[in-house]
Amino acid sequence: MVSDAVKEKLGQLHEAVATELLGRVQGGEATPADLSVAVKFLKDNGVDAVVRENGPIFNLAMALPFQEPRECIEVKQQEPIAIERN
Repeated sequence: MVSDAVKEKLGQLHEAVATELLGRVQGGEATPADLSVAVKFLKDNGVDAVVRENGPIFNLAMALPFQEPRECIEVKQQEPIAIERN
């Protein structure tokens, strides 16, 4: 069983990694490797995206060289949900 102290330290480490990655991305200094780590971090933590018409992910998919980009993404007509960390 993991002690409360260890859980607290792991939580702090998790938050520090997320904060560092976010700072690099928002500051425009993220390298391709940083972006890859950020994507893996999100995936490993079960974070999925809601694709909204004219949202950043939708626009990225439209810019990629697919024949029919709309067939590659499912557009949701809902607002993204808030993610709470336990």
